[in-house]
Amino acid sequence: MGIVTADISTTTDGFGAGPGQRLERPFGDFDEGPLHGWMFDHGDDNRAEVDAIVDAGAFVMGRNMFSPGRGAWDLAWRGWWGEDPPYHAPVFVLTHHERDPLPMEGGTTFHFVTEGLDVALDRAREAAGDRNVAIAGGASTINAVMAAGQLDELRWHVVPHVSGLSAADGHDGSRLFDGVPRTGLVPVSVRHTPHVTHLTYRRG
Repeated sequence: MGIVTADISTTTDGFGAGPGQRLERPFGDFDEGPLHGWMFDHGDDNRAEVDAIVDAGAFVMGRNMFSPGRGAWDLAWRGWWGEDPPYHAPVFVLTHHERDPLPMEGGTTFHFVTEGLDVALDRAREAAGDRNVAIAGGASTINAVMAAGQLDELRWHVVPHVSGLSAADGHDGSRLFDGVPRTGLVPVSVRHTPHVTHLTYRRG
């Protein structure tokens, strides 16, 4: 059986997204360029880490990773990635609103899970078989999986950029480790390029 992994890219101060997510700004009021430049502008320097992000038998993601909406579904919305999302496997989307499964090109099917995180993980494990289950984000979903003691491996991609977001100023961006209780992590590997430091931890 595979393990449960998560990949997330954050600023040095831990933010994976800013406040105010909307259709025009998937990552909110936040400069996304430094956050994901290592993948899109310097992918050749980080090929193993980029490829590993979608190397799983099934995925779990939060609703905000799939959609900018918060209420009942706009059924015309089919995700941020076009008709051929990069997952090419079942994806289980956590939501409070029911929606029929959404098959896409390339083998991706989005399944919308209203019964909570444990059910989504169980369904993803069953779908993945002997392969890994990947938590596709965002930070709040990864935090919930860590808080539940269900994350086996965290692949944390830290960019050399400070977000400038501050809770004291009323900003409520999405930050890694928020709400996660005291947790021991075992360092596995570290590698850096000029644009990102790749840190891998296992559950302690």
